[in-house]
Amino acid sequence: MATVTIPKITYERLKRHAEAYRRFAANFFEAAIRDPIGEITDDFRKTTLYTEEFLNDLEAGLRKSSLGKDHGHRTVANGSRKSAR
Repeated sequence: MATVTIPKITYERLKRHAEAYRRFAANFFEAAIRDPIGEITDDFRKTTLYTEEFLNDLEAGLRKSSLGKDHGHRTVANGSRKSAR
């Protein structure tokens, strides 16, 4: 591995940018999935591309996942993205 030397001011700026990106990414991806699980599966159902068995498995899997544990209780009135529109 090669050693790269940069001015301290550049290093500090890059360090601040990296931290800002980490905070942004954490909040962005946490906020990205806010719809209730029923709403998610309803959207899949409306496409008519998936079997009912698949949709039931999808809903069960989402409810068991961290999405279900963290966001499964949400409704449009108390926190989904659609309430902010």
